[in-house]
Amino acid sequence: MSGINKVIIVGRLGNDPEMKAVGQGATVTRLSVATSESWTDKNGQKQERTEWHRVTVWGKLAELCGKYLAKGKQVYVEGKLQTRSWEDNGVKKYATDIVASTVQFLSASGASAGNGQGYSQDNSAMNQSSGGGNNGGADFNFGDFGPEPTFNQSEDIPF
Repeated sequence: MSGINKVIIVGRLGNDPEMKAVGQGATVTRLSVATSESWTDKNGQKQERTEWHRVTVWGKLAELCGKYLAKGKQVYVEGKLQTRSWEDNGVKKYATDIVASTVQFLSASGASAGNGQGYSQDNSAMNQSSGGGNNGGADFNFGDFGPEPTFNQSEDIPF
């Protein structure tokens, strides 16, 4: 039996997307997405931890992300983990990224911002779905996340 490699995150972009052309007309966009969790410790103090995720998006989906996303925008990302390695001055280095197959734009800031739009990539084909539609076989209602908090783009993330 083969394994399962699936990642789902909902978070905010820490930087504007970095889009570039590679190879023979391929497009890649890199996103930095922050997710946060909070809890109360055993002393009754509120604690918060922010985790940063590197997300890589390819093809038409990468172009859409580069065009419509910006620092502070909230996104739903679905994909798989992929580890890459390279040599830097004789030292082997590793990085693990999320390779996105679906990106849902959750931030509501005007019609051109991809308000509630979901985009999937399936073998280089792009499918567009509505905000609460079917994404990769699972039915999600993104309205359940509640209203978007105000965000001052001059502030640094984490929130």
